[in-house]
Amino acid sequence: MLDLTREFCAENMEHVPAAVAAGAARIELCDNLAVGGTTPSYGVIRAAVAFARERGVDVMCMVRPRGGSFEHTAEEAAMMRDDLVMAKSLGVTGVVFGCLKDGRLDRELTSELVRLAHEDVPEAPGRVAVTFHMAFDALAPEDQLEAIDWLAGLGVERILTHGGAAGTPIAGNLDRLRAFVERAAGRIIILPGGGISWENAEDVASALGVREVHGTKIVRLA
Repeated sequence: MLDLTREFCAENMEHVPAAVAAGAARIELCDNLAVGGTTPSYGVIRAAVAFARERGVDVMCMVRPRGGSFEHTAEEAAMMRDDLVMAKSLGVTGVVFGCLKDGRLDRELTSELVRLAHEDVPEAPGRVAVTFHMAFDALAPEDQLEAIDWLAGLGVERILTHGGAAGTPIAGNLDRLRAFVERAAGRIIILPGGGISWENAEDVASALGVREVHGTKIVRLA
C-alpha cells in the first residue's frame, strides 16, 4: 500500500469527521462545489480548523469569490485579499486560488495573493501554503509547462490539476499529468484531482509517481 496523502474536498463540515476517520490527512474546504468551489464562511472555516487541529489534519481553504471564469475584477480581487487574510487569521494550513487574465496567468494578482499567504505581514501574520487550483486546466496546453515554471519560481507549493478538461476520465489524462510531474521536477507538487476516488487513488498515484491525491471520494466514507 502506498503512503498517500489523501486530500478530501469538503463543502462544509458534514462529512469532515467521517473523512478524517477514514484516513484523510488534509481537507480542502470550499463552498458551492456545484460551481467548482467558492470561499467558505467564517464559521465553517473556524469549525474545520478547530476539529482538524486536534487530530493533526491540515486544512486548505478555497479563496474564490464566485463560480464561473477565473478572471477577476478589481472588486473581486479585493474580496479575495480580504478572504485570504480572514482564512489565515483563523489558522488554516493553506489557501487555494487561481487567477487568470485574458486566458493566461494573472501574474500580478497571483503574486499579490502569494505574498499575503507567505509573508508575515501586519495584515496577515504568519505563513500559509498556497495551492494554485484547477484554473490551471483552463490555460492553453502550450502555456501550462511555462506556468509550472513560473508558479514554482514564485514559491507556490502545489498545483491542483485534472490534466485535461473537466469531466474527462482521469485515465485519459495520465500522460499529460506525467508531463506536468516531469516538468515540476520536485520544485512544486503536482496534485492530481477530478475522477480520483478511494478505489483508484493508489493506481493513479503509482502511475504518476506522486504521493498526494485529491477528491470528494478520496477516502471511503461509511
